Amino acid sequence: MSSGTVLALRRFKVAVAGNPNVGKSVIFNELTGGRAWVGNWPGVTVEKKVGRLKIGEHIFEVVDLPGIYSLTAYSVDELIARNFIVEEKPDIVVDIVNAANIERNLYLTISLLEMGVKVVVALNMVDLAREQGYEIDEKKLSEMLGVPVIPTIATTGYGIERLKEALVKVSEEKEGYRKLVNYGGEVEKEISKISRRIVEGDPKLSDKYNSRWLAVKLLEKDADVEGKIRLSPIGETLLSYVSEAREKLEKILGKDLEEYMVEQRYSYISKLIEECVKILEVKPVTLTDMVDYVVTHKIFGIPLMFTALYLAFKFAFDVAAPLCDIIDWFFGSFLYSLVLSFPLAGWVSSLLADGVVAGVGSIIVFLPNIVFIFIFIALLEDIGYMSRAAFVIDKIMRRLFLTGKSLLPLILGIGCNIPGVIACRTIEDENDRKVTGLVAPLISCSARLPVYLVVAGALFAGSQAGIVWSMYIMGFAFAFLMAGVFRKTLFKAPSGSFIMELPPYMAPLARNVLIKTWERTKRFLFKAGTVIFAVSVLVWILSVTGPGGYLTPATFEDATLLEQSWIGVLGHSLEKLFAPMGWDWRISAALFFGFLAKEVVVSTMAILYGVGEEALVGPLASTFTPLTAYAFMAFVLLYVPCLATLAIVRGELGGKYAVFTLIYEILLAYFVALTIIGVGRLLGLG
Repeated sequence: MSSGTVLALRRFKVAVAGNPNVGKSVIFNELTGGRAWVGNWPGVTVEKKVGRLKIGEHIFEVVDLPGIYSLTAYSVDELIARNFIVEEKPDIVVDIVNAANIERNLYLTISLLEMGVKVVVALNMVDLAREQGYEIDEKKLSEMLGVPVIPTIATTGYGIERLKEALVKVSEEKEGYRKLVNYGGEVEKEISKISRRIVEGDPKLSDKYNSRWLAVKLLEKDADVEGKIRLSPIGETLLSYVSEAREKLEKILGKDLEEYMVEQRYSYISKLIEECVKILEVKPVTLTDMVDYVVTHKIFGIPLMFTALYLAFKFAFDVAAPLCDIIDWFFGSFLYSLVLSFPLAGWVSSLLADGVVAGVGSIIVFLPNIVFIFIFIALLEDIGYMSRAAFVIDKIMRRLFLTGKSLLPLILGIGCNIPGVIACRTIEDENDRKVTGLVAPLISCSARLPVYLVVAGALFAGSQAGIVWSMYIMGFAFAFLMAGVFRKTLFKAPSGSFIMELPPYMAPLARNVLIKTWERTKRFLFKAGTVIFAVSVLVWILSVTGPGGYLTPATFEDATLLEQSWIGVLGHSLEKLFAPMGWDWRISAALFFGFLAKEVVVSTMAILYGVGEEALVGPLASTFTPLTAYAFMAFVLLYVPCLATLAIVRGELGGKYAVFTLIYEILLAYFVALTIIGVGRLLGLG
């Protein structure tokens, strides 16, 4: 390029849409190079992933829409996806279609085209379609849909370059619209009449939205679209006319109008399948079929699911152990001694060493364990097992008046309760959504893991994996139990149905697994760098000051002096409450600060005992018995969720439910811990 030539950059907005489990996240990562940033969708707490793709002078801002089956806006995810397309008006929508389940996936494609947007279809998993005995004529499909159809295999990168080329080509084309689905004479007449009324009555409205799409949605009685129409000057008049038209058409058709229009779309999809899909042979019994027979078996499925979870923890402990030792040496010995060697004032050295290094270091030491657990979960997701886990547990969930859809937020809670509560938005049934949101904080998240690891290491040496695994099982057990209780008392209504598409088994893609692991680990590191740091400093301040004023940093070496501090006063006040469990004032104080973030329980204990994480083994071994230690772990599992989780519960369900969650979890944790100790002593275990 000559020195006088300057390329004029052209910017476009691209949305990536598709059903769940179609390889959407893999293709998004391929397009953006795995470099994405996370924000929130406007007005909601659901995360929004955005990346960037540069091809020559074309710059594409790529937005990953939530995985959805349609654009009917029954769930929050569907509403988010549709509002983005309607309001933000992306230049192109990349629709990821699973070639191995093309009929179900094309429904979203038709819905997108009805909105009048420019679409590029990525026909993914074409290799699996061929394995199942059929192939798709993508050229014929492209011709019938009137949009580019690019065959892809996301896990190998096949077709990604062609997909990028299609984005450039489509970005240069003028926006066009083709009417694909014909709803029949009488219905089409009414669609035309309503569309014309919109164009003539409110030109601004027809400029903003596709008038035919608005007409179709009004006839389907779409609540969100009706709300938009009510804001128009012609709103009430138009809605009145549509209501009469709908009633007339339903009499003519003899059925619900929305049901009829859905049938017409599937009728058109059937024509597409007939023209574009060639059956090569009778569908053979695939590896997926054989594996599913075992992993979704009504007897073997649940034990296999629990075994998979156990292996995740066993893997995390065994592989991460040497790395944890290195990190512990770095913070507990090298960095601690280095800070103390600096020529600083005594209180400054103590703040940095006893407060920051001891507090934050006691949490960072568990980073390898958490990373390896996230890797294992990401592997199970990529393989396609997580959907099977939800399917397997559905029957148990139904007995507790819940649906299998509730399990997905609970599984997400293993990483962090916050996205677990947020994920309840995908549940259409209001009672299911509220019950799931109330019990999701009972699932053991990564923040509790450091507490389990340090206590299990001190009291259950050699069997840590089994002990920690039992905490996760207990979390799910109490989530199911409380869901049943809430359904029978507070939310008396039948549970919604559960329909889930099981994805084919896939070889995990290393890049995808690493990206998922990093995104989840970032949350942990952010808390270590902000909340845990701040609380560690706060605990240090409360430890070197008291009712009598400033004490000295020597409080960390003198238990009598430490008891005179503010944290000693707090701990002794709470100690009476926990006296039946035999927990001392330091443990009581640590539980209090655990309300801010569960990881803080460990850092607070490290500060109060004046030791690093590894050295906590001695003090904890003398403080707890195996019985009281197990009860303590159960209490940490079940008692009040962290402040951030409560804030999300308030935002998702309302203030009264946040207060209810706070109260019921404290009472439940206390009762369970007391019961464990009481029963254990009766059995002569403590």
